[in-house]
Amino acid sequence: MTTTTSTPTPAATSTVTPTVRPLTTRDADGLIQGTVRAAEALGVRGSVTVLDAGGQLIGFRRDDEAVLISGETSTRKAYTALQLDAPTADLVDLVRPDGLFHTLPTALDRPLLFLAGGVPLHRDGRLIGAVGFGGGAPEQDHQIVAAAIAEAGLA
Repeated sequence: MTTTTSTPTPAATSTVTPTVRPLTTRDADGLIQGTVRAAEALGVRGSVTVLDAGGQLIGFRRDDEAVLISGETSTRKAYTALQLDAPTADLVDLVRPDGLFHTLPTALDRPLLFLAGGVPLHRDGRLIGAVGFGGGAPEQDHQIVAAAIAEAGLA
């Protein structure tokens, strides 16, 4: 009696990871325009930064009347949200002296910013980038970004 055993082929045992469309410059343009509208509605002048999943800049705009530092804060907020895959508004308490990440803001080469206004972007459950806004009060910055994300359909 002969017994035959079959070995599964690599294709049969591997899991297929679905391809998710990356964040595009068109997406970034839509997010920027959404933040402009939301900021104008609140009377806030600031800057918006859009980063792709690799942390590369794909969109930026600073309002003519924004304070210069808003460009840096919007970028750091976006970077922080991307690296930790969480809205920066949710991270503020974690960096207080008794917080879990209290040393994190100074532990890395690239500075993080734990103020509301940075939000990661997802498509089909996958991280595709982040957007940050700086220029208003932290709560306003978060509200502006959230409105832009909802308008762009990336919520």
